[in-house]
Amino acid sequence: MKVAALATGIAAGAIGWAVPAVSQEISDDVVKIGIMNDRSGVYADAGGEGSVVAARLAVEDFGGTVLGAPVEIVAADHQNKADIGSNVARQWYDEDKVDAIMDLPTSSVALAVQSLSREKKKITIVSGGGSAEISGSQCSPYGFQWAYDTRALSRGTAGALVRGGDDTWFFLTADYAFGDSLQSQATAVIEANGGKVLGAVRHPLSTSDFSSFILQAQSSGAKVIGLANAGLDTSNAVKAANEFGLTEAGQKMASLLLTLSDAHSLGTEGAQGLYLTAGWYWDQDDENREFAKRYMERHGKMPDMLHVGVYSAVLQYLKAIKAAGTDETEAVARKLHEMPVEDLFAKKGRVLENGRMVYDMYLFQVKSPDESSGEWDLYKQVETIPGDKAYATVAESGCDVSSFPKN
Repeated sequence: MKVAALATGIAAGAIGWAVPAVSQEISDDVVKIGIMNDRSGVYADAGGEGSVVAARLAVEDFGGTVLGAPVEIVAADHQNKADIGSNVARQWYDEDKVDAIMDLPTSSVALAVQSLSREKKKITIVSGGGSAEISGSQCSPYGFQWAYDTRALSRGTAGALVRGGDDTWFFLTADYAFGDSLQSQATAVIEANGGKVLGAVRHPLSTSDFSSFILQAQSSGAKVIGLANAGLDTSNAVKAANEFGLTEAGQKMASLLLTLSDAHSLGTEGAQGLYLTAGWYWDQDDENREFAKRYMERHGKMPDMLHVGVYSAVLQYLKAIKAAGTDETEAVARKLHEMPVEDLFAKKGRVLENGRMVYDMYLFQVKSPDESSGEWDLYKQVETIPGDKAYATVAESGCDVSSFPKN
């Protein structure tokens, strides 16, 4: 499959940036970053073109060039299939001279591309993929996990609800690596806090009819129905639960990954009361609101944590190239591990040896219609989860950093 059929090249400096003489420290006279995600399916709103817009904004804010070389963004649709993601990545690296690949929602794709990138000695920065294995047992010296992971989501949402007395759970779980990881991590948190998982049912990715799964959850008698899925799967599950009257009957719905686009499509009427964990929300402070305004002008929608995670990843990668004085992979990876992360996405962020970026997360609750002042005024912040509490240590992650090249 040709990348030309999947990818759209976007020259970051094409709208009036003057390109100075190229530094000899930049290979191929250009720094090329690939944004790979789902552009047409179940996770298109959570990534898709929105992540490309965020990447462009990061390049613009950096100045359009690094070490005198223009920065180019290319994008491709992996269609949520690991083989397609791997094929695109291989062609990007071998033929199109892409330096780094970012975003990568759908954990099975992220893991496949990260494995290939380790072989090719290329950098990946995963914002969309959430499996803890990305920076855990399948970590890479050139791989970084940026926006969230399943452990952080579980520590926030499941931990808060169990401590509040909602101690019996039933899971609706997407049947692939991300769903498995999310259910496993949440189960560990629930049981550590004295709760119990009464059962679970797995559903295929991109399920439209959740009625049979919802009936099983309803009959379990669990206090909480945990949604170990994302994107349109989450939205469809919540809609089905509302149709069957689960919340009216006293059961709670907990989304372990609810994106802003999901909440927006459901509306406060459909999503009110849902708890979720995220690392960024547009209305938290003036800096976030200003960025969201710029993003809205470009894309027509408010940015989500995953989009702004891509912005941060691109910006930090360019900062690392500048600090290293080269775009050579080993040198840039060292800088990415060493440098603090301080931008509108992460305050006082730091990167662990396994590539996990650690920063504070937040527990939110979707507002009721009476609490909301507009279509994007959706969340209220319940608590802050310090990064050290949300994320695993290197030792806890299962990453064998002893196999990494020594500086």
